[in-house]
Amino acid sequence: MAAPIVSISNLVKAYAGGFTALDGIDLSIQRGEILALLGPNGAGKTTLISTICGIATPSSGAIRVGGYDVVEDFRDARRMIGLVPQELTLEPFEKVRDTVRFSRGLFGKPRDDAYLDQVLKDLSLWDKRDNKIVTLSGGMKRRVLIAKALSHEPDVLFLDEPTAGVDVELRRDMWRVVEALKAKGTTIILTTHYIEEAEAIADRIAVINKGQIMLVEETAALMDRMGRKEAVIDLAAPLSAIPEALHNYDLSLAGDGCQLIYGYDTSAERTGIRRLLNDLEAAGITMRDLSTRQSSLEEVFVKLVHAEDAA
Repeated sequence: MAAPIVSISNLVKAYAGGFTALDGIDLSIQRGEILALLGPNGAGKTTLISTICGIATPSSGAIRVGGYDVVEDFRDARRMIGLVPQELTLEPFEKVRDTVRFSRGLFGKPRDDAYLDQVLKDLSLWDKRDNKIVTLSGGMKRRVLIAKALSHEPDVLFLDEPTAGVDVELRRDMWRVVEALKAKGTTIILTTHYIEEAEAIADRIAVINKGQIMLVEETAALMDRMGRKEAVIDLAAPLSAIPEALHNYDLSLAGDGCQLIYGYDTSAERTGIRRLLNDLEAAGITMRDLSTRQSSLEEVFVKLVHAEDAA
């Protein structure tokens, strides 16, 4: 396997007051992948990104981006990174195209209007290129932040809550932008509170809590390993309560008593559905239909964090 484009080893970030925001982080990110970094508020997501990008200084440990140490080789490492912060940090009276050109110049890149024009087109900003930032919607301002982050052609793009506060339609547009960037070979690290984003576009999920990485796993494998499936049994007649004969099953009533929800482990050798259906028949309960559904990544995430907090 090729060397990771981002390599983090035993990273610690502690503050003078004694608070440790990052506590022994080990993480490798492969070139061209989308990694979603999930965690509750205060888990260390933004601190981790800030430390990789050189905004915060690590207390100990090592971070390398493209082989460059982010402390010893700061300029070389930073040139490889594009960062889209949570905050809308833009000069309100600057024109869109000018602010993107300025960002490119900050990294010492030669002028390349053709490249920047294509970035604006890819982000649906071309029609707004001569607009002042102050006239743009919140969603468009976020697109400008992405354009600025891409202006110097980075290999690694950090998106810290890129779709916070934008509507669902614009959020999906942003997902398409991210997928297009990946297709061009850009490595993307995404933090988000919208777990459906991670489920939809991430190759791998990293879960951080209390400054520590709890797990890093391929999205599909995580869902297979920790996902819970449910069988939804539509009943011919409603029930007021689950019969005592069925109390050994993980059952709950829904739909005003017209549905039984049966939860089962996706990794188990047998689902138990056949036995349940036999017992339903024996109890005189008539089934009208049966369907299954998979638990969402949000449910998996909540389960992981609660298990960690209880430990």
